[in-house]
Amino acid sequence: MSDTAISLRQLKVFLAVAQARNFSRAGETVGLSQPAVSRAVHELERQLDLRLFDRTTREVVLTEAGQMLAQMLPRWLDELDNTLLELRHWASARRGKVRVASAPTLSAALMPLCLALSAEREPGLEVVLLDRVQQEVLSSILSGEVDFGVVVEPDAQVARETECETILHDPFVIVAPAGHPLVRQPAHWTDLADRQLILLDYVSGSRRLIDAALQRHGVASRIVQEVGHPTTGFELVRAGLGVSIMPGLAIPESGLPGLAAQPLVPRIERAIMLAHRRNRQPSPLAQCLWGIIREGGAEVARRRQRWWG
Repeated sequence: MSDTAISLRQLKVFLAVAQARNFSRAGETVGLSQPAVSRAVHELERQLDLRLFDRTTREVVLTEAGQMLAQMLPRWLDELDNTLLELRHWASARRGKVRVASAPTLSAALMPLCLALSAEREPGLEVVLLDRVQQEVLSSILSGEVDFGVVVEPDAQVARETECETILHDPFVIVAPAGHPLVRQPAHWTDLADRQLILLDYVSGSRRLIDAALQRHGVASRIVQEVGHPTTGFELVRAGLGVSIMPGLAIPESGLPGLAAQPLVPRIERAIMLAHRRNRQPSPLAQCLWGIIREGGAEVARRRQRWWG
């Protein structure tokens, strides 16, 4: 048998000829010219390395191999049609489970709204949210453990292995005690020189972006503490141990009692992205949730715009 794949079109043309016992009438059934029908049958015979019809000037007769194929093919085609119909019904019913991984600040600031939208619009969609640090989120995407993830813009190496879509931009802000000189008026990155800084550690997807911004502006700061969660950083700032650079989304919408936050100048933002493994198309259900999170990101961006301008 030839290595060339046999097509569904060829099989349907063969069945039409087998039923009509005439190439021209078969062509009318499948919407092809008589020469196109002949070519399709000839190619199928060549690929099977079997003669399916005996042709004379007056009639077309099935060979023994042709009779066998003509008897079995309708059942195969019906089973294929039923399978495709069930698949369409499954997709349209939108019932099933989708696994999503998300970095902590995004799990807190973005995902509650998105999960609420999903529950309202797609009650048959069960979302399993894995709240993990950035590196674990990326690992779960690449391993196929989750359908997709919500991440801070990945580095170049990971970006080559994923398909990403940016859904919002989030500014870096200075967090300091209320009334501190750095939050009484717009603060420049260079104003952080020689300040005692409390930063997120390198498990965070934001730390490398913060380091790059400090380096870009020639800021030599004293990093007094590195924390795994923004809440810890806020408490250290509240205790007077230094000031902090945080992603804007880390600031609760209810605010931070005793503290103040505002974007640094010039404004530097991190991109928040949806990401799935390259060359692995998400399922219809996952694509549905992807769209809902995209919409949720736009809504969160509008809300935060009122704060940061």
